[in-house]
Amino acid sequence: VQLQASGGGLVQAGGSLRLSCAASGSIFGVNTMAWYRQAPGRQRELVATITRAGSTNYADSVKGRFTISRDSAKNTVYLQMNSLKPEDTAVYYCRYFTNYDNYWGQGTQVTVSS
Repeated sequence: VQLQASGGGLVQAGGSLRLSCAASGSIFGVNTMAWYRQAPGRQRELVATITRAGSTNYADSVKGRFTISRDSAKNTVYLQMNSLKPEDTAVYYCRYFTNYDNYWGQGTQVTVSS
């Protein structure tokens, strides 16, 4: 499975960005896709997950501001990020995993200026 992430960039605090991650290859029906982020000097942390069935889970720090969604027909997961804060600055990574596989995409930089 290959994951191609896009959509990062520089935005002012309070602004919005939408990240996309397209999966290709051997995609199984039962899978979960997720977004993680890693800020300089910090460990990678979970941002949000979404199952094939559409169940979602969010980190407390992004609840109410970020929305994860997916287009299963396109094997693509999105992360709509609103009301961005400087502390959201990080490299964002998408992940695809099942009970048997685990894949990461390349990161996309999100920088929020104050």
